Formats: sequence, structure tokens, C-alpha cells
Amino acid sequence: MLQQTAATSDDTIPGSHIAIDAQNVTLSLGEGDARVDILGGITLAINAGSTVALLGPSGSGKSSLMAILSGLERASGGTVNIAGADFGTMNEDELAIARRGRVGIVLQAFHLLPTMSALENVAVPLELAGQADPFGIAAKELEAVGLGDRLHHYPTQLSGGEQQRVAIARAMAPRPSIIFADEPTGNLDGVTGEKIIELLFERQKASKATLLIITHDPDLAKRCDRIIELRDGMIDKDNGS
Repeated sequence: MLQQTAATSDDTIPGSHIAIDAQNVTLSLGEGDARVDILGGITLAINAGSTVALLGPSGSGKSSLMAILSGLERASGGTVNIAGADFGTMNEDELAIARRGRVGIVLQAFHLLPTMSALENVAVPLELAGQADPFGIAAKELEAVGLGDRLHHYPTQLSGGEQQRVAIARAMAPRPSIIFADEPTGNLDGVTGEKIIELLFERQKASKATLLIITHDPDLAKRCDRIIELRDGMIDKDNGS
């Protein structure tokens, strides 16, 4: 049984300002001689409403850690509490329910459905989740990211920057309490990427969400409240600890 009912964006841990609480999180793949240790015991707590940059070389475990914290991957060990929900005790169906209202995800690959318009890409997930007036909410969110005149355009009719704006609108539309962004400008040119980052921070501030962003850009990292650096599946540096 689900340990805690799905939260809205206003839900928090009673008496706490912690949005993400991970204790001794490990991740290993394979068994025996084929076993590979990805994360070696990550412990961190992230304040609600803060912005955090996750840095580290390729293979350091950044994306794996984000996948676990966002409920897309299950840890091999440790505990993961996300906006009041114990992700470690849930099965796949329970995790899918618990992510609603808690977690929004923006990736460098936009993952838009090519047969759906911008409006449908944002509205359909809301509709499937049982949200009232999904298309009205989707239209407002697309207007907020500057795409009010592109509602009925399909992904192939949009530039890379516009597609990422749709992806941000889709992530923000359910008003999640936590936004995860994994190299969100990786497929964009420099100027467009800067505009997307500005938009992401703007939308995070407007919704008072917690933002955890994976980046290789030290200048972007400096814009965040906190910088966490991973190396070999462990926290190497953390200016917020």
C-alpha cells in the first residue's frame, strides 16, 4: 500500500523545510564479477525552494543520482524521502502516483510526442492524471514560457529552443514542488541555452519550487544557492554542507 498519499505542490514534511532527504544511497548494477558500483553512499538534504547545481565528470553518478531522487530509478540501498514521500518503500505504480505534484523533470532530449501539438504535449499528461481543465492549464503555462502563439504547432514545426520551452511548460504545469533538470541546454546553441536557463530560473522562482540541475557549466552552477560535486559515485565537495 502507498505509504503516503500523493502530494500537491504545497505539501511539505510536517515541521520541516527539507524537500529532498537522501541517506546513504547506493546503486549497483549486475552481480558477482560483473557488478558495477555506480553510487557509493550518498547522503544529502536539500532545502525546499532552493536551487542546487550538481557537478562532476562523466561517469561520476550525477544522472544516476537524479534518476533515484526523481523516482525514475530505484536505489540499491539507503533511504530516499522526496517532499514527504518515502520513495524507497514504493513499487513502480506507487512511485508514478507519488511523483505527481512532487516531481517535474526537464531533460536535454525534449521527449515531446511528435504526433501531438505543443498544447497536447502539455495537457495530455494532466488529463491522464485527472487534472481539471488540463487544456486551460496547459495554454496558460505555454503562454508563461512565451509560446502563446505556438499552441497548435507540432514539435517538427518548433525550433530546439521552442521545444525545450514546451518541455519546461510540461514539467511546470502540475506545479511540482521539485524540478529536476539534467543538462537542459545540452542540445541547444549558446544563446538559446542562456535564454532557456533564464526561463527555468524564472519559472522556479515564480512557483517557489526546489530546483536541482545537472550541469558542466561552472558559471551556471554559481547562480545556484548550493553546488554539489560528485566524483566516483560519492560527494566530493558540497558548499552547503
